[in-house]
Amino acid sequence: MWPWGHLAVGYICFSVYCRGRSGLPPASLPALAAAFGSQFPDLVDKPLAWTFAVLPNGRSLAHSLLVAAVVLTVVVALARRVRRPLVGVGFAVGYVSHSLADALYPAIEGDVVDLGYLAWPLVPAVGYETEQSFVAHFMALEPSPMLAFELVLVVAAVLLWRADGYPGLWTVLPRRPAEGDPDRRPER
Repeated sequence: MWPWGHLAVGYICFSVYCRGRSGLPPASLPALAAAFGSQFPDLVDKPLAWTFAVLPNGRSLAHSLLVAAVVLTVVVALARRVRRPLVGVGFAVGYVSHSLADALYPAIEGDVVDLGYLAWPLVPAVGYETEQSFVAHFMALEPSPMLAFELVLVVAAVLLWRADGYPGLWTVLPRRPAEGDPDRRPER
């Protein structure tokens, strides 16, 4: 899945979680944590595999649910310690949604061997052909049903983000949020 697909899935999952938990959309910092978590496995694995060649491929260490369990235990504990538990939950939802979203296409295609990364290093990494740089990887992008599906996810996520009041937007852009903006709401 492409980064924008992971971001869309992560945001949709976290918004649904927040609405189910409190009836409210995500607050800004937890929404940003979910966005970061949705990219985290690729931010770790791709450079370590493609640039430094210390991992077998771009879907191994940080994509593993075993490694995720350790990372998320630490992140959630730290978030609780600083009294921002929903920031930890947001990161966790984004992170786990990333690994599971990457499993979607191999699962649909019945490619069970390609799901081994979920249990790496207990299950050996599968070698797969890929461009060895971010630029080359993006340049190889071609129209496909999977790309169309991801773009539909992005549109759905943007519409949901809009309905949620754009949480996180004014945290990263230079504007003072108005009363009622998610950036002014306390974390729940």
